[in-house]
Amino acid sequence: MNQSLGVFAMSQSLAQVWLHIVFSTKVRRPFLQDDAVRDEMFRMLAYRVKEAKCFSASVGGHFDHVHLLVGLARTVTIAHLVEHIKTETSQWAKTAKNCSSRFSWQAGCAAFSVSHSQRGVVDKYIRNQGQHHQRLGFKDEFRAICKRHEIEIDERYVWD
Repeated sequence: MNQSLGVFAMSQSLAQVWLHIVFSTKVRRPFLQDDAVRDEMFRMLAYRVKEAKCFSASVGGHFDHVHLLVGLARTVTIAHLVEHIKTETSQWAKTAKNCSSRFSWQAGCAAFSVSHSQRGVVDKYIRNQGQHHQRLGFKDEFRAICKRHEIEIDERYVWD
């Protein structure tokens, strides 16, 4: 405290929080089958993450879902970030060439913490989604990720 001014000096607030965020299209409709639409969606997702003052390390996915590796800004909540990127990209997709006016994301999402030392592993996983999904569907992939993070899911509600 600076006694002469009666003001408390606050030390700098720092945070480094990495998240692996996953969400699908509504009822996993394959809206992202077209390579050009999918690539543009990935660019739009990254842009919207940066617009929210967060850091977009990688974006990937498949025909019916996306994965994002995000550095969360200290003042942004997960809920706010996901709502922002879903709203903005959904609006874009509804008018995009070769996409659908019925485009919609599922209501929910999953966010998993990522250790700073594991960012490279998660980034590689996200960037290799095309190869990964030649042998594994989204539901099985999602179940495996949740199991690895010791998260129990209720199958009645997770697949909207």
